[in-house]
Amino acid sequence: MTILTLFMKNREHNNFMMTQSCIRWGQILLLSCLFAIAAPLTAQAQTSLLPDAPSPADLNAPAPAVRNAPDTSDTVTMFPHTESSRFFMAGQANIVFQSHGPMHSPYEGTNSFLSRGEYKTSLVGTLYLGAQLLRTPEHANDFILDFESAGGRGLSEALGLAGFTNLDVVRNPNLGSKPYIARVQLHQTIGLSSKLVDTTRNPFSLATQAPERRLELHVGKMSLPDYFDANSIGTDSHLQFLNWTADNNGAWDYAADTRGYTYAAVAEYIDTCWSARYAISLMPTVPNGIDLDWALRRASGQNGEVEIRHSLLGKLVSPERKGTLRFLTYVNHAHMGLYRDAVKAYLNGTDPTPDVNKHAVFSSVKYGFGGNFEQELTPNLRAFGRFGWNEGQHESFAYTEVDQTIELGGDYSGRAWSRPNDKLGLAFITNAIGKDHQTYLKLGGLGFLLGDGNLNYAREDILESYYNAHVWRGIYYAFDLQYIDHPGYNKDRGPTLVETVRMHVDF
Repeated sequence: MTILTLFMKNREHNNFMMTQSCIRWGQILLLSCLFAIAAPLTAQAQTSLLPDAPSPADLNAPAPAVRNAPDTSDTVTMFPHTESSRFFMAGQANIVFQSHGPMHSPYEGTNSFLSRGEYKTSLVGTLYLGAQLLRTPEHANDFILDFESAGGRGLSEALGLAGFTNLDVVRNPNLGSKPYIARVQLHQTIGLSSKLVDTTRNPFSLATQAPERRLELHVGKMSLPDYFDANSIGTDSHLQFLNWTADNNGAWDYAADTRGYTYAAVAEYIDTCWSARYAISLMPTVPNGIDLDWALRRASGQNGEVEIRHSLLGKLVSPERKGTLRFLTYVNHAHMGLYRDAVKAYLNGTDPTPDVNKHAVFSSVKYGFGGNFEQELTPNLRAFGRFGWNEGQHESFAYTEVDQTIELGGDYSGRAWSRPNDKLGLAFITNAIGKDHQTYLKLGGLGFLLGDGNLNYAREDILESYYNAHVWRGIYYAFDLQYIDHPGYNKDRGPTLVETVRMHVDF
C-alpha cells in the first residue's frame, strides 16, 4: 500500500508539473503568434485618441488635428474622429490574459494568493458618450455618459496581493459582466481670462479651446483617479502598467464602490503653470462594498491636490523638457473599525477570531497624503515616481490594503526604432502596512483583500515591466511581467512571477 501511495503521489506531481509546463509553453506560443500576426499589419501612426489616462496637465496641450477622412497613416483609433461635432462617441476594449506558476507557500488562508499555478482572463469594454450643451469656450458645458462592462476573473479572485496585478479586475466576481453606467456627469467651464488656449478633446472634456485661466466643475458619477493622482507615464492600465499600485497611489484609499466609481463633486482651478482641485464624494457602506452611503454628515471622502507644471531638473536638462509635480491629501469619514480594537477583543477572548468589522464606528476618520512627479529626460525617455502614506490604524476601506508606498519608474518611446506609438516601461513599487495592521493579519484577521491566517511580515516589493506595441489603427498588443516578492506582506510565501498578454482596441 505504501509503494502504491508513493507511486500515485509521484504520478500526480508529474501530471501537475506537465500541466504547468504546457501552460507556460502555451503562453509563449500565444505571444509569438500575436506578434507574428501583428508584424505585417504594423503601420506608423501619431498619438492615440486615448494614449494615456486623462490628466489635468494635458488640458493646455495643443489640440490634435481634426480627423474627418479615414487615413490609416495617422489614425490610431479603429474609426476616425472629428473634433468639430457637438457630439462625442468613442470606445475601448481591453483583454488581459494573466498566469503564474507554482510558488513557495507553507500555508494558505482564506484570502491568500494561490500557490498553485493558475491563469485567468479579464475583459473590459467602455462606451464613451458626450454632448456639448454650450459650446462657447468661456462657458462651455458638457454632458458625459459612459457605459461599461467588466467580465472575466483575476488571479486568485483578486485576493492575496496588496498590489494586485490587473487594474481591470472587479474585486467581486459575483457582480457579473452585465453593462452598467460607469460615469454620468455635467462638466462646466467658467472662464476667468479672455485669452484662449488649445485643449485636447477627451472623454471628460469636449472643448478644443478654453480660457487660459478657468474654473472647471464636474458633478455626478465618476472615478476619482479621473482627476486626482494623474500621471501620463503611470496611470493608464490599458496602454501602460497593469498593477494597482503602479497606476494609482496604493496608500490613497480613495472613495469608490467595488467597481471603482462614486458620486462626487470636483472643483478645479487651472492656471498657466499650476492647478488646484478639491472633491467631496460618497463612501461605500461597507469595506469594498457596491452600495454607497448618501448621508454626507456621517460618511464622505474629501480630497485636495495641487499640481505644478514646471521642469523639476532646472538647467540640468533642456528648457523644453516638461515636468510636473503633484501633492495629494485626503480625509475619509466612514463606518470603519480600528485594527487595535479587533486585536484586543480577540486577545481577551471576546471574539473567536480578530474581526475589525465588528468594531466599526460611524464617522471614523482615516487620512493620508501622497504625491507624484513626472519628468522628461530626453526626447524619448521619461521618469516618474509616487509616494503615499496613511495613518494605518483604521481599516483599509475602499481601494487596497496599503499604508505606505513608494514607486519609481519610467518609459521609453519607440521613436528610437521608428515606432513612435510603441512604449517600453519599467517600475519598482514597494508597499507596507502599519504595526496594528500587521498584528491583525498575523493573528488570523481578514481584510477585504488579505489574510493568510498568519504573517511573517516583510514589505511587498513589485517589479513590473511591459512592452506595448501599436499594431494597426486602434489595435495594441502588450507583454507584461510582474515579479512580486513577499506577496501579501508575507515573507513565508513567494516570490511569484506573473506573465501577461494584453490586447487593447480604441474605437
